[in-house]
Amino acid sequence: MAIATSGFLFGLGLAISGMTNPAKVVGFLDIAGDWDPSLILVMVAGLGVSVPSFHFILKQKQPLLTKQFFLPTRNDLDGKLITGAALFGVGWGIGGYCPGPALAALVSLNTNVILFCGAMLAGMVIHHFLMEK
Repeated sequence: MAIATSGFLFGLGLAISGMTNPAKVVGFLDIAGDWDPSLILVMVAGLGVSVPSFHFILKQKQPLLTKQFFLPTRNDLDGKLITGAALFGVGWGIGGYCPGPALAALVSLNTNVILFCGAMLAGMVIHHFLMEK
């Protein structure tokens, strides 16, 4: 129940902030044209909640809903990370969606959102099969 509530609140926050509107996202990314800086407030608000929360949560002996924390241990940059980040950025710039807001926007039943999520799912499946070999 806690996970469903968290997911609902996250999706609601994305919808209220405009992150599910690709025109708003593309306007934010268009720094050389008609730039819309309003999504900076979304990022600042997210950091304002997450940074203190991580500080408090990581002082606990274990997480609330599992037996251990799963934290990244690598801090290097490799080709896979850089390529994935570049593909993510290009996809975000072209489509105006990133995975979280796209999933939250599925409730709109907009054809573009459905196509984006389908393409995202296909990309994950292709990646899975390519990286297994």
